[in-house]
Amino acid sequence: MASLDLETKAKEAFIDDHFELAVDLYSQAISLNPSNAELFADRAQANIKLRNFTEAVADAKKAIKLDPAMAKAYLREAMACIKLEEYQTAKTALENGASLAPGDSRFINLIKECDERIAEEAGELPKQLPDEVTTSVATPNDVPPAINLSNQITTISSTKPKYRHEFYQKPEEVVVTIFAKGMPADNVAVDFGEQILSVTIDVPGEEVYHFQTRLFGKINPEKCRYIVLSTKIEIRLAKVDAVHWTSLEYSRDVAAVQIKNVPSGNQRPTYPSSKPKRVDWDKLEAQVKNEEKEEKLDGDAALNKFFRDIYKDADEDTRRAMSKSFVESHGTVLSTNWKEVGSKKVEGSPPDGMELKQWEY
Repeated sequence: MASLDLETKAKEAFIDDHFELAVDLYSQAISLNPSNAELFADRAQANIKLRNFTEAVADAKKAIKLDPAMAKAYLREAMACIKLEEYQTAKTALENGASLAPGDSRFINLIKECDERIAEEAGELPKQLPDEVTTSVATPNDVPPAINLSNQITTISSTKPKYRHEFYQKPEEVVVTIFAKGMPADNVAVDFGEQILSVTIDVPGEEVYHFQTRLFGKINPEKCRYIVLSTKIEIRLAKVDAVHWTSLEYSRDVAAVQIKNVPSGNQRPTYPSSKPKRVDWDKLEAQVKNEEKEEKLDGDAALNKFFRDIYKDADEDTRRAMSKSFVESHGTVLSTNWKEVGSKKVEGSPPDGMELKQWEY
């Protein structure tokens, strides 16, 4: 199928709130036409809807690289960065986009929002200093081992590391954050081994920073990735096995004893924060999901939710069947049986009393 056809179907899926299907279709189109900036910008928007903000930033940056004059790519980069609380990066993207679309009020409004957030963070800084000093001298019993990793940096010197770092985990990945502010991406090198993470930050005129450790468990280097943001470096390690890491660094004493399987289900991590006020996002998300579950939908809304739930929980063959049937039938057929639709073209099947027409795009 041509890239243009896939793009059209991806847009239709996005309009129908089938965001995962839209991302899949955009990815197929990109594989056929990897130099199309529009595809990356639109996939960024779909990733934002799915709350895949890191992926959205990467897509928006790729779109900007391919077409520096695309205003909406800067807007989508900024929207994703705001969700990641990267307000300075978002502001820079908005200012660049505003110069390309001076009449678009969205840029002006979001720049104001970023200024307010940056001012709030600057105002909180003096309040955080005492907490940071206390944390640096706290005993291991006072600090949760999952996020206090100051003992796990492999260095020759015993002095305090130049950059603070933390980690949290999901069943399928571990996310490591190194708080290196304003670091150019060209000065950062991250290497992944089977059970090794190595980070080098080389700033001219400064001592080279090395962080290298043998990890608690094995990772898949091909699926690992990282992104350099304005206040931090975010590294995502893809686990080989869905087990719980009791620490970031390997330990012979606990590796065989304390590993345990992560419970099944969509369990989300509680994100560490240095802000004085903290929101229990797990509890909030559970409440929202419960409200969505109890909400009674009618008509197209109920049908769309039904299809989204099928696609979200489906295996690979079922997703392929849904994608192929939806695209080839021009949105009139949605099959979950890959054996039935995989070997033949799916013909359109309009409702009774309606006629299927081929549209020219």
